[in-house]
Amino acid sequence: MKKSVLPVMSIVVLILLLSHPSLSLEGARNGLLLWYQTVVPTLLPFMICSNVIVSLNGIRLMIAPVRPLLNKVFGLSDPGCYVLITGLLCGYPMGAKTCSEFVEQGMLSPGEGKYLLSVSNHPSPMFLLGFTASLMDPSIPVSILLAAVYLPVIPLSFLSRAFYGTDGPSGFRVQKTQPHRSFDESMMASFEVMIKIGGYIMLFSILSCFIGRLSFLPASVRALVLGAVEITTGIQAVARAFLGPAQGLFLCAGAVFGGLCGLFQTKSVLRPPLSLTHYALWKLLHAGLSAAVFSLLASSLLP
Repeated sequence: MKKSVLPVMSIVVLILLLSHPSLSLEGARNGLLLWYQTVVPTLLPFMICSNVIVSLNGIRLMIAPVRPLLNKVFGLSDPGCYVLITGLLCGYPMGAKTCSEFVEQGMLSPGEGKYLLSVSNHPSPMFLLGFTASLMDPSIPVSILLAAVYLPVIPLSFLSRAFYGTDGPSGFRVQKTQPHRSFDESMMASFEVMIKIGGYIMLFSILSCFIGRLSFLPASVRALVLGAVEITTGIQAVARAFLGPAQGLFLCAGAVFGGLCGLFQTKSVLRPPLSLTHYALWKLLHAGLSAAVFSLLASSLLP
């Protein structure tokens, strides 16, 4: 299927690029500017610091304040606690990247890795507060957005543990020693991932540019399609097309899902036995739960 479909898709895309060069250039420029001005300064420092912390065996020190809570509530090992923290605080695709590396290095069991992948790859608070909230209807408290995005992590964790199982904090012994990298090696590894992310953002920004010119579609439909394709462009389109609680609901669901671009970014950092298909299904479930939580809170708190 892939061998027959992908070449055809590639040819169609190439024809579109050649037949609409100005539109392609606009989309590529928008994507690279987004990567350079927003993604690199917000994600790259976290990525470098995370690599250095792991290399210097600083995980236990990093998680010390929250370790008892995360062990008890989520049933995680020390490396698992670190994966969850980085996924919650650093944004896409840091949680998935750290989880995949820890499984590959033998620091996490495959079961705990699969469990963590379902609950540890999220939009960062910096992205939600600095970008999404700035476009949201002022009548909607930011606290509702944050609660709707992060509260579903708790029920999702119970569902995922029941589905995959986990060896818990002490049921799995580390099979390998943690890798010792120099600072330069940690930085170069981070640059490699950032370049992959930039490439995907550029390509999906071009696609978003084409979708935005589909004038036969209503503005609301175009906004929802853009939200399913690329998170940043989609959030901007949704903010323009909707108002009030409906706007907040779609912003919340779009930020949680991360769009197809987010899926491809996550795919670029995953290694077996972690599954992109499973990850995508968990993200859809998370988006649905977030929409439900947002609707409940908005109906209760908004006039």
